[in-house]
Amino acid sequence: MLERVIITTEEGTHTIKIPEWNECYHSHHGILQEANHVFISNGLNKIHSKEISILEMGFGTGLNAFLTLNKAIEKNIKINYYTLEKYPVSTEELEKLKYWKLTDEEEAEKKFFLLHEAGWEKEIVIENNFKLIKYNLDFFELKNIPIQNIDLVYYDAFGARVQPEFWDEPMFRQIYNCMSYSALLTTYSSKGSARRAMESVGFKVEKLQGPKGKREMVNAWKI
Repeated sequence: MLERVIITTEEGTHTIKIPEWNECYHSHHGILQEANHVFISNGLNKIHSKEISILEMGFGTGLNAFLTLNKAIEKNIKINYYTLEKYPVSTEELEKLKYWKLTDEEEAEKKFFLLHEAGWEKEIVIENNFKLIKYNLDFFELKNIPIQNIDLVYYDAFGARVQPEFWDEPMFRQIYNCMSYSALLTTYSSKGSARRAMESVGFKVEKLQGPKGKREMVNAWKI
């Protein structure tokens, strides 16, 4: 596995960097503003249903799942959360990141670690309205998992510069096939080749204002 180090972002929060790739798990401008802008404001908040099935490609530090759990409690909606992660973040790394301190939610630290300590390949009830199933698998193994009728996809893979295979037609076709009609994929990247790959498998792609440090991001709707 590649070396991972903890770095501090411009907003004072922390993220993980892979020096060999010069790639970070989150924006160096700030983890919270990016996650809230891309995945909550332009993702979760655009799905108007009392029960939502979410697929996150890249569980990583668990930040997106943690923010979604808190939002589910706040909005009183039911979330079925599926996610794939080949290389889980260690407990030692999580304790240095301290993401539970980003919210004043009751028992935030307990909830954060429940997400990470949940067993693989089985449904775990984190809260009455939040069920989690994690898969310790490569993204391309999505086609082998019985996941269907996904309403919302958080696409949080590393960038195309270091993992171009995750931003091409075969990957987006697998995702498209497990989504419901009118479902949404949201991602921080607006790279032209990735947008064309999404469109080629049937997505309707729209460019939106990006988070701090990025001019644009993308919403892609299954139509």
